[in-house]
Amino acid sequence: MSQKRRLTLKSVTTEAKLLLIGIPVFLWTVIPVYHMILFAISSKDSATSGRLWPKEPTLQNFQLLFGQKHFYLDHFWVQMGNSLLIALTVGILTLLIATAAAFAISRLRVTGGRTVMNLALLTYFIPAAFLAVPMYKAMGSYGLLNNQWALILAMVTIASPYCIWVLKQASDKLPLELDEAARIDGASPLQLFRMVYLPLMVPSLVAVGTYALLLAWNEYLYAFLLLSKDSSVTVAVGMGNFLQADDSPWELLMATGLVYALPPAAIYYVFKRYMVSGLTAGAVKS
Repeated sequence: MSQKRRLTLKSVTTEAKLLLIGIPVFLWTVIPVYHMILFAISSKDSATSGRLWPKEPTLQNFQLLFGQKHFYLDHFWVQMGNSLLIALTVGILTLLIATAAAFAISRLRVTGGRTVMNLALLTYFIPAAFLAVPMYKAMGSYGLLNNQWALILAMVTIASPYCIWVLKQASDKLPLELDEAARIDGASPLQLFRMVYLPLMVPSLVAVGTYALLLAWNEYLYAFLLLSKDSSVTVAVGMGNFLQADDSPWELLMATGLVYALPPAAIYYVFKRYMVSGLTAGAVKS
């Protein structure tokens, strides 16, 4: 009885500790989002009043946003389409490159494959911001400036090494006996890739594809440097234009930010179970 009481007391203490840690973290995370909503449903005059809730909440900012009725929002839907197109293309290309590379390194044991992967990972020792100017120079040399392919290729370059490493680690956990059995049955490397490797790697594939997509969706610096036309930039760059004025319409900026955050939030919550299991695959050896 005393042992059971000690176990109960221990579990209650553990839950209390988790609550003491979790509640501040939750508030720290939610408060900025709350203030975004607060600004988004406030009029221009009351946005900076300091009230915890606007006296007269309004959806006018969203009406202006959806109708593109502000000169900072003239190309909002075009830019939203650009963001979606670039993010999806980066996700697909990164997934294709990383999947093929991880399969070749882990299952086909291509000579020098691990060395190439490790050299690619060394690029992460240099912050991505420091590589922006060299990337700008490289894209200019190939005539890709002000072309959306410049941003797509840059983001694929940044995302691929990590994605290859994640998929390689997950692939290493698959039993080699599966490959041997498939080869005995006469499977070619392509059949092995399509019928054995891909079905078993679905969680990790979804995870790295989502990671690359969200990385491209949220990118600002490279999009700002490599693209310049209002009709070709992403929403992230378009939102930066709000900061150019002395009297910036913060309420419109926050409304735009909330709408822009909805697609990645939806993607994350749809695939979150794959994100957790896929990105941690191979992190712990069994």
